[in-house]
Amino acid sequence: MKNIYGSNKIEHYVLNNGVEIPAVAFGTYKAADGKSADVIRAAIGAGYRYFDTASFYGTETYLAEAIRESGIPRREFFIASKLWKDEMGYENVKSAFERTLNNLRTDYLDLYLIHWPLPEPGYKEWRQLDKETWRAMEELYEAGKIRAIGLSNFLPHHIENILKDCRVRPAVDQIEYHPGYSQEAVVNYCRERGILVQAWSPIGRSRVLDEPLVKELAAKYDVSPAQICLKFAVQRNIIPLPKSSSEDRMRENLDLYSFELEQDDIWRLSTMPQTGWSGEHPDRARAVI
Repeated sequence: MKNIYGSNKIEHYVLNNGVEIPAVAFGTYKAADGKSADVIRAAIGAGYRYFDTASFYGTETYLAEAIRESGIPRREFFIASKLWKDEMGYENVKSAFERTLNNLRTDYLDLYLIHWPLPEPGYKEWRQLDKETWRAMEELYEAGKIRAIGLSNFLPHHIENILKDCRVRPAVDQIEYHPGYSQEAVVNYCRERGILVQAWSPIGRSRVLDEPLVKELAAKYDVSPAQICLKFAVQRNIIPLPKSSSEDRMRENLDLYSFELEQDDIWRLSTMPQTGWSGEHPDRARAVI
């Protein structure tokens, strides 16, 4: 593993195809609500080099603008994007990928993901659709246009469908993951198959940050509740994708190597009652929380 952020000691993992990936990313969902690249520029200034975006987020063009204005070479960034539910299917993937490249003003992606396994709840032909979608992504990967391909919000039965006859195994699976919703079955399934887990919404919501156990541990380790949530992911070799509009908070979210959670505390966080769940589930309509 490598240290690329100096005193913050952010390291790299190695994906199952040998590609190195930073251990913390900046999530760009709603990072351009002000219709500008300001938040992403601040994240670059704070030290982030791995950025997670998606066609659905509407932030690809802002990320491109911020990277161009930074003056930092493209090769120093790790850029991930995702294809949306209405971009699934063999031919759709090819055109969606070209749109993403154009938006990002780049000729390759470091990581490209299928955003959801079903285009809508109850969709009956999802198995075939996912396989066709994955075949197109494999071809883009084999053509050298993507350094690694993977999944997002896929559960074990969705992943198993891909693994049955894929040429390229998924490198990552990005799922909602935080104390109070750690999806242990998905995490364990992926680990056993060499698929790196990434955590969207790693800090959860205010309900997680106000959880008595999280606040207790923040006081114990003299860090913020958000840092406890992020360390919970990092210490389990899960890549968190935090987002923030505050540069001070951005830097704080990178400072995850100045303390270590005791194993007992990791177990306590792993077995918290469910809290902070977004209500999103790939096989069901969004729950009202």
